[in-house]
Amino acid sequence: MADRPTNSSGGPDKRKRTLSDIKSRLLRPALTSNYMCKFAPPDPVIRWTEEKGTPYRTNQELIELSCSEAALPGSSLMTHTINNDFTGVTERHAYRREYDERASFTFMVDYDYTIIKFFENWMSYIVGEQFATTPNIEQPEYFYRVRYPKDYQTNQLYITKFERDYEDTGVALTYKFLKAFPISIVTMPVRYDASELLKCTVNFTYSRYVIDPRVVQLQVDPFRE
Repeated sequence: MADRPTNSSGGPDKRKRTLSDIKSRLLRPALTSNYMCKFAPPDPVIRWTEEKGTPYRTNQELIELSCSEAALPGSSLMTHTINNDFTGVTERHAYRREYDERASFTFMVDYDYTIIKFFENWMSYIVGEQFATTPNIEQPEYFYRVRYPKDYQTNQLYITKFERDYEDTGVALTYKFLKAFPISIVTMPVRYDASELLKCTVNFTYSRYVIDPRVVQLQVDPFRE
């Protein structure tokens, strides 16, 4: 078999492509609608949600399936600018990788408002509202005491992207967020117009993300620890 022709200048190869080459490379694009998310709070938060009537273990599948929109995370390199090494030349050298500050997830709200209550309870645990017995949270002299980060941050926030033939190929892409917790719940307008699906967007903050090494060829459930 003859070697594939190459460009001696090092530039792009200008050879003709066959239709089969184009089909095999371009006609199997990744689609945006095949993904799953996992939101597993730490044990103290799980116990708190149980006390507040929105137990995570009972509603885990509802929370995961209700996530109608998410975004794969991004990052960028921070650089130093160097102007004096060569005349008329500006160079940039990388010194740090910076991750996005937020990860946003949008949920379809169920009839019992479990989605809203669950994330409200997670945030209420963070600010220590479970300590607010006296004075009552509705009283003017109400105060709170924020919990330690290790009690409310989770390393089990995942986005797994896959395609329809995942069961056959086992290929997927799993992002794992570290030290993540919900930092805000976006306002949800309600109005006297034609009824629409109520959705809740929750913003998470995190320190960084890693791409799970099992993404190369998944043979197991990507969410199993």
